Amino acid sequence: MKSQIVMFIFFTLFIAVGYSQDKDSETVYKKRVLETTEVEFLTSYYTQKGNNASVTGGIGNEKLTDITPTIVINLPLNADDILTIDAGISTYTSASSSNLDPFDGNTGASGGGGDDDDDDNGGTNPMGSPWVASSGASKQDTWGSLNVGYSHSSDDRNNIWNANVSFATEYDYTSIGFGGGFTKLFNQKNTELSINANVYLDTWSPKYPTELDSYLEAGNSITAGFFNGIDILNQNGDVIDKTGNNGAVWQPKSASGLINDTSRNSYSLSLSLSQILNKNAQFSIFFDVVNQQGWLANPMQRVYFGDVDNFYIGNASSIPNYASSSNTDVFQLADDIERLPDSRLKIPIGLRFNQYINEVVSIRTYYRYYFDDWGINSHTANITIPIKVSDKFTLYPSYRYYNQTAADYFAPYEANISTSQFYTSDYDLSKFNANQYGFGFSYKDIFAKWHIWKLGLKSIDIKFNSYKRNTGLSANIISAGFKFVLD
Repeated sequence: MKSQIVMFIFFTLFIAVGYSQDKDSETVYKKRVLETTEVEFLTSYYTQKGNNASVTGGIGNEKLTDITPTIVINLPLNADDILTIDAGISTYTSASSSNLDPFDGNTGASGGGGDDDDDDNGGTNPMGSPWVASSGASKQDTWGSLNVGYSHSSDDRNNIWNANVSFATEYDYTSIGFGGGFTKLFNQKNTELSINANVYLDTWSPKYPTELDSYLEAGNSITAGFFNGIDILNQNGDVIDKTGNNGAVWQPKSASGLINDTSRNSYSLSLSLSQILNKNAQFSIFFDVVNQQGWLANPMQRVYFGDVDNFYIGNASSIPNYASSSNTDVFQLADDIERLPDSRLKIPIGLRFNQYINEVVSIRTYYRYYFDDWGINSHTANITIPIKVSDKFTLYPSYRYYNQTAADYFAPYEANISTSQFYTSDYDLSKFNANQYGFGFSYKDIFAKWHIWKLGLKSIDIKFNSYKRNTGLSANIISAGFKFVLD
């Protein structure tokens, strides 16, 4: 009997010690959320062309190029926590933005007019055109951003908390952002529920069309400052009497002032639910609410009214062809800048469905419906078909369709009315539809055999997309990503 009791106690202690060792082993050797530091280098090259430049009131050259290099570092702090650092810049050259001051760098005596310090130098017969890019300082700029994120996973990996802060700057605005979220996995990790909230606090450092800025600097005068010695033409090409004694003179609606609120704040709440339906199919749905407050219009964008007289600077003989790309030497003075409500509520609702067909082919689909209180409703549909050609290489052709209704405040060049409270000729807010065709390939090597210094190459992704709107805007973008793991 004693031997049986001893055997029982020994067996119980053995089980207890074994359980304790297993438990300690789980604590010490539990699988890390991220095994090692990952470094990702991303870059893209974007080009576009079109004839509806918003800076010049809905007509004009929209040619633009943009290069965007980015680095993303995912750093495991321990088994449960990850720090992510995302830093990037975007350097662009824009024909549209260059015409913030269409006379800068073109022929004539205005030289560096517009938003530069020599606005009040004046001159004679400066030339400009919405179809010809100015060589002034506003033709190019660099945008920079830094985002730092942190995530923590519970021991069972069913609860994930995240937080982030961000900063971005460009020559006419700065942005500070912060946010956080929570993800819950349950049903043996087949179901995932997430909630995220973000706040972005932006501040404008507004830049205005040169003629409006100069008019206000000169005390609402067209005889001083930049306009001193410059001929202003009417619709018939005749030089006007600037005193107003012999006919109408140019007087923009913005004579009383431009931006009166330099803040633009955005608040967003996102909900998403993902469900694995079976071993071959996955479904997810998301719902966002975005509220924006502050100055939501772009102070660089001109508006021309159809119910007021038109006035120009440049070559009188080109006025009849002003809206044609054949016009290279006359520019119409703005009636005002774009003005929009100081609040906007945006709500997108979307879903994804991914289906594994076989070892070679799968299908990824996406649909989103969007609406806001500015009158825009849109539909987006996307399909991607990954084709696995080997263990390491995958091809993925894609197609995306988009359409939207126009905002309540949009009208084309010369179609807005001066008595309206809000107005814009930005074709991003117009009615249009767009098609995008894409193709890409990816290379993945989980063993990271290729090395650069201490970095092992884990994957390469290269994509090309061609985009075209029925309004005439077309664009191409090529992007590449290289992911490395630190040995």
